[in-house]
Formats: sequence, structure tokens, C-alpha cells
Amino acid sequence: MILATNLGFILLSVGALVTLARLIQGPSLADRVVATDLLLTLLVMGIAVLSARTGESTYLIVMVIVAMVGFFGTAMVARFIERRGA
Repeated sequence: MILATNLGFILLSVGALVTLARLIQGPSLADRVVATDLLLTLLVMGIAVLSARTGESTYLIVMVIVAMVGFFGTAMVARFIERRGA
């Protein structure tokens, strides 16, 4: 179990680094928004791996809250981009 969670953390970290590079380098605002959304998704997955590793169900509440904040933030920025383009 520890080997699997360590591998999960490593793969999520690599994904976060690649996503962070896109966030910094993204040529448009939409690219940066998608990268931020993916970074929050990777954070939720990291919390899920941590929950599986420790066996604590408290982390599941944190996962839902982070996912909701990410969704609402992405929806608000998408609405901003839509209004700016009109």
C-alpha cells in the first residue's frame, strides 16, 4: 500500500510540475484557466491518495470542498472571458 501511494504521489507531482509550466507559459488566459483547473484536480487526487494512505475519511470532506471551489472559480473565470470577448 505504501509503495502504491508513493508512486501515486510521484506521478501526481510530475503532473503538477508539467501543469505549472503550462500555467506560467500559457499564451492565453484560457490556457491558464485550464491549467489552474487541472492543478486543482491534481490537488484533489493527492488528497484522495493521502486519504487512502492514512485511512482517514476526514480528507474526503476536504476533497469535496476543494473540488467545489475549483469548479466555481473556473465557472466564474469562464463567464468573465465570455463577457470580455463580447
